Amino acid sequence: MTKVGLRVPGAVSFEDWERAGVGLARMADSSAWCLGDWVLFGRNRFPDRYRRAMEAAGLDYQTIRNYVWVARRFEPPRRREGLSFGHHAEVAALPDYEQDLWMALAEYHQWSRNRLRSEIKGGRRAVPEPRETASLPRMVVDRDRLGQWQRAAERSQVTLGEWVARQLDSAAAELLGRTDAGADGPPGPS
Repeated sequence: MTKVGLRVPGAVSFEDWERAGVGLARMADSSAWCLGDWVLFGRNRFPDRYRRAMEAAGLDYQTIRNYVWVARRFEPPRRREGLSFGHHAEVAALPDYEQDLWMALAEYHQWSRNRLRSEIKGGRRAVPEPRETASLPRMVVDRDRLGQWQRAAERSQVTLGEWVARQLDSAAAELLGRTDAGADGPPGPS
């Protein structure tokens, strides 16, 4: 490997060639995260000198600016290893709750970055604006169960998050003997 390319020996097996490609793709993807984190650290730790380091590294300002923006929008615990940096960049401008929703869908359906972009364009109007919110604990469910919920949500023409919220509202209303919660959402203030 050099700065301007990769030389592959002619006697390489398919498996080795494939493994190298997977490794290179991972390196390229992780380098965007690493560079974004590197600049963020430098701006905080060396505010008067970080730009000099960026210039010495020969980094394009706009490219690194994009890396920093995405890295800032996604603290490491929120980054999904099953999705590329590009997937994260596609949702970075959205509110956190929408980022989480779209990334969960992209991960489950194994959407490409372009497919995610297309789905967001088509489904953005279906994501409701939250009221004062709280986070639910992260649930781990098997793929079949999640797939069934997703199909039900699609058939109801709502997002998975909205479908789950409606089901929980309905179950809570039934259990608590209330009739004012249900398919139209949670009750208003009393």
